[in-house]
Amino acid sequence: MTAKCLNRREFLKASAVISSFMIVPRHVLGRGYTAPSDLISLGFIGCGRQSGGLRNRFLDTRETRIIAASDVYPVKLESFVNATNKWYSEKLGQGDYKAATGITDFRELLSRKDIDAVVIAAPDHWHAAMSVRAAEAGKDIYCEKPLSLTVREGGAMADATRKHNRVFQTGSMQRSSKEFTQAVQLVRSGAIGTVKKVYVNVGGPPKEWNLQGETKPEGLNWDFWMGPNTEERPYNNELAPAMDAKFWPKWRDYREFGGGGMTDWGAHMFDIAQWGLNMDASGPTELVYSEPGKGLVYKYANGVEVIHRPMEGKQHCHFVGTDGEVFVARGELKTTPESLKDKALSEGAGQVYVSDNHYKDFLNAIKSRKQPICDVETGHRTASVCNIGNIAYRLQRSLKWDPVKETFSGDKEADKLLGRAMRKEWKV
Repeated sequence: MTAKCLNRREFLKASAVISSFMIVPRHVLGRGYTAPSDLISLGFIGCGRQSGGLRNRFLDTRETRIIAASDVYPVKLESFVNATNKWYSEKLGQGDYKAATGITDFRELLSRKDIDAVVIAAPDHWHAAMSVRAAEAGKDIYCEKPLSLTVREGGAMADATRKHNRVFQTGSMQRSSKEFTQAVQLVRSGAIGTVKKVYVNVGGPPKEWNLQGETKPEGLNWDFWMGPNTEERPYNNELAPAMDAKFWPKWRDYREFGGGGMTDWGAHMFDIAQWGLNMDASGPTELVYSEPGKGLVYKYANGVEVIHRPMEGKQHCHFVGTDGEVFVARGELKTTPESLKDKALSEGAGQVYVSDNHYKDFLNAIKSRKQPICDVETGHRTASVCNIGNIAYRLQRSLKWDPVKETFSGDKEADKLLGRAMRKEWKV
C-alpha cells in the first residue's frame, strides 16, 4: 500500500465517528437576491441532459451563481448558458446577468480564479481525470454518480481530494431523501435486530461494444469526448445524442464508458446498503458468483450478505434482520412489522448525518470546510462495490476482496481490471 493510501486511511479513522453520527442543522438563507460577493461561484463541466436539473437545483438554493460552463458539443454548451441566463432573468429579474462565455476545454475553466467549485456532469469515463485536475486547481467538487469508472480511479480521486483539502460531494442524492434516511436509521438502530441479508435490486453489468459508426453532428469534438480512452470508437448517436434527441444517452451501457445498471442505479441502491451497514469506509470481503443472470452475493466480514438481483421490478434496497425488515425505494418505505415505520428512535440510536437538500449540503460544507453527506471516500466505496461486482460478472467467477488494500486476493487477472489504460495526458 502506498504512503498516499495510508494517509487516506488515517484520515478516515479520524473522521469516521464525526461524519457517521452527527446531525447537521440546515442553514437557510432568506428569500430574495443575494449579493454576488456572498454567492458561491460555480463552473459546470458537461452540459448534456443531466446538467439541466443540476443547474436548476443549485440555482434554486439562491446561494450560487454559475459563471462558466464547459462542453465539447457547442450546441449543448450554448443551450446551457442560455438557459442559465433565462433563469436569472425570470426568477430574479436580473435581465442583465450573463453567464460566462462557454468554454470547450474544461482546463481553461479550472484555471479561472473566480470559480470556487465545479459541478462535473460529464460521462463516467471522464470523472477521475476531471476531478483530480479540479482538486489540483483548488476547486471544491460536486461530481455526478457513480463516482468512478474503475476502483483505482476512485482511489485517485479520494487521494487528490485529501491532498489538496477539497470539499467533495458525490451525486448519490438519495442520501438527502427522507425515506432513505429513515430506513438507514431504523437499520442502524437495531430496530430489525441483527441484519442478515440485504437485497439490492438494480440492473446488470455493461455489454460489449456493438455499435456502428454514424455521421458526427457538426461542431462536436469527438476525440475530446472520448478523452482518456485509449481505444478508438466511432461516433454513434446513442453515446452522444444530437440536441433534439428524446432519449437519455446510452454510453453507460458500454464497458468503455460506464458500468451498466450495476453502476447507474447501483450507485444509489448499493450506496444505501453500504450506509445502512455502516460500511462507508470499507466493503465486502468476498463475491460469490453462481451463473449468468442469477445475481451475485457479496459477503461482509460481519456475516452479512448483500445480494444483487439484476432487476426484478422497481429499483430498491431491502434489509432483512432477525426481528424485522425494511424495504426502501424512491418515495416508498415499507417495514415488517408495519409499526416499525413509526418507531421513535432514542437519541443516538442509529442516528446519522441528516441532509434534506443534497445541493445545499454541498454548499454548507464549502462554507464550513467539513465533509458533506456523500463525501468522496463514501462515493468511492460505493462505486467500488459496483465495479468489483462487474469484474466478477465479466470473469464469471467468485472473488476474494480485501477492502483495506483494495485488491483481490490471489487473483492477478481480476486485479488488472481494477484500472484501465488511459491516454497519457489524462492519466491520474
